[in-house]
Amino acid sequence: MIPLSHRISDVQEYYFSKKLREVRAMVDRGIPVINIGIGSPDIAPPDEVIQTLVRGAKHPAAHGYQSYKGIPVLREAMARYYRDHLDCTPDPASEILPLMGSKEGIMHIAMAFLNPGDNVLVPDPGYPSYSAASKMAGAEVRTYDLTEENGWQPDIKALAVKLDSNTKIIWLNYPHMPTGARMDSKVMEQLISLALQKNILLVNDNPYGFILNKDRKSILSIPGAKACSIELNSLSKSHAMPGWRIGMLVGQAEYIDAVLRFKSNMDSGMFRPSQEAAAVALGLGDKWFEANDTIYRKRREILYPMLDAIGFEYRSDTAGLFIWSKVSDRFGDGEEASDFFLHKCGVFVPPGVVFGQNGSQYVRWSLCSDAEVLKLAVERIMHKMVPFHTTKTKHQHKTIDG
Repeated sequence: MIPLSHRISDVQEYYFSKKLREVRAMVDRGIPVINIGIGSPDIAPPDEVIQTLVRGAKHPAAHGYQSYKGIPVLREAMARYYRDHLDCTPDPASEILPLMGSKEGIMHIAMAFLNPGDNVLVPDPGYPSYSAASKMAGAEVRTYDLTEENGWQPDIKALAVKLDSNTKIIWLNYPHMPTGARMDSKVMEQLISLALQKNILLVNDNPYGFILNKDRKSILSIPGAKACSIELNSLSKSHAMPGWRIGMLVGQAEYIDAVLRFKSNMDSGMFRPSQEAAAVALGLGDKWFEANDTIYRKRREILYPMLDAIGFEYRSDTAGLFIWSKVSDRFGDGEEASDFFLHKCGVFVPPGVVFGQNGSQYVRWSLCSDAEVLKLAVERIMHKMVPFHTTKTKHQHKTIDG
């Protein structure tokens, strides 16, 4: 085998890619594992969205190459989406770039703005793709701490110490995955001021803003942000379309053009019927989000009593598709708890250390399974774990805001 490139020497296979092979192997051996670890919505998009795709696929002209910038109807729908829900008015002609999922955008941004010798700051805990894409672009990755004591928000003074003249990007993700913390506008104002002073690009990844969250925000709606910030968004979570691979990048034209220069050399446009259907999905309005929130809220209420019984601490005022819970003293850390649930209970729940060292005492529970599946997972865990901690923790009395 020829030597591998240096750019992937420090990049590991994505945790869930590797772990799900282990889970599938267990299933193949006859072990019925319940997977409540992945944030892949099991709710289908509305029929009108699916029928738009079907109608479009039947059109003879639908199957050719498409514009690298997406069709106008999709960009206009994305602009309305931001205007109607996120107090932001991007120009659909120049300030929006449709993507094949926001994960693609993370890589494109890294390749468009980073050089060897640059450095970036990524949150700990945070989405592993920020680090992976930055490393593949040749940049040094530095972490900044997010802690429960600080509400999982950046400590601006501590973060500023990590900056130098080679810092190019600070990766952000609010509402935050895996913790579910919402964006704190005051903290973002301070961060924007710092980025403007230091000539640093802020990249906010915002796919969870419409799930169990009435406090919807875009970093681009904050004064001054547009000069130093861009935002990724996606239909994967908010519109239950993860397999459709439809995302967007929003920001001032110069930043969009820079990413387009790289992207246009990587693909040949998105399937036109998918774009047309995405435009319909973006116009669904609040009734769609409210119906989904009702489902996710009921699913949370299935898991909460179990977490109370086994002594796992959590917050009930978070946004997004997950419950982020601190493990009880029964386990040394989240990895030990994750292994116990998988091998003793037949339930896959990822350990928080997957997202960074500050997640080492946590595990993440997904709400992307039917209520009956979650009830079965609860039964399996409770069968193996005798309740030993029934006193509610200080974290369990928050009001659910969603």
